[in-house]
Amino acid sequence: MNTIINPAVLERLPELTAQFAAGQPKHVVLDNFLLPEIADALHQHFPSVDSLKVKRKSLNENKVEDYHFERWDPVFTDVRNAIRSAEFGHWMSTLTRIDNLQTPDDALGSGLHQGGQGSFVDVHIDVNFDPKLKLWRRINLLIYLNRHWDEAWGGHLEIWDPKMTQVLHRVAPLHNRAIIFLTDENSPHGYKAINVPEGESRKSFYAYYFTEVSDGFKYSDSKFIARPDDSFARRSATAVKEWTKIRAKRVLNALGVKMLDFQDKNRF
Repeated sequence: MNTIINPAVLERLPELTAQFAAGQPKHVVLDNFLLPEIADALHQHFPSVDSLKVKRKSLNENKVEDYHFERWDPVFTDVRNAIRSAEFGHWMSTLTRIDNLQTPDDALGSGLHQGGQGSFVDVHIDVNFDPKLKLWRRINLLIYLNRHWDEAWGGHLEIWDPKMTQVLHRVAPLHNRAIIFLTDENSPHGYKAINVPEGESRKSFYAYYFTEVSDGFKYSDSKFIARPDDSFARRSATAVKEWTKIRAKRVLNALGVKMLDFQDKNRF
């Protein structure tokens, strides 16, 4: 793990644990998360926008993603192995005070997000359950890989208060910056449309951490939420779309249809 993740970050665990606990919502931002040569290699070998297989373009999002590590440079698998290791899982559990965190070796475990000109993801709450493995999703880890990012291009991760009255945090997607945050109904998040030069894109490596379902679990479906400054038409369309989606899923579940809806993944 120490050949991938920056030891200077790992050594700050007591300080970072306190920061995470004090965050509203619980979170911590980590600059220089990976060793510089690893982050640079990820940026250099990051797959093109067009090559990523999962396209998400709708009223509420415009981005692509993928999780087929075998198609990419081996450095991506090296990073995945490091953040899936028992050693790093223990570090994450200490940081977050959530025991026995694990990240699956599948699409709901780790992969890549990317967005070209105009990419955006509206504010949303993440689904907190893996229906295939029956695990409780607890923590998001995002590693941004934008080596020459200009903050004027936008793309800041916005974390809102649960009542959607104000942005609590705006995190620029700068190269080798990671954010770790609690996945629950108190952390609505998203990013506004980016305006980037030709050939640039917003790139990130994601990993989601789970535990076994235990006391305190309450199912929370994914849901887009309109910003207060959205137009009435957009707010209405988002509300109708989300209501229809959730009702349809409830009907299918009642009929015994098993749903593994990858649209319910994290959308950073």
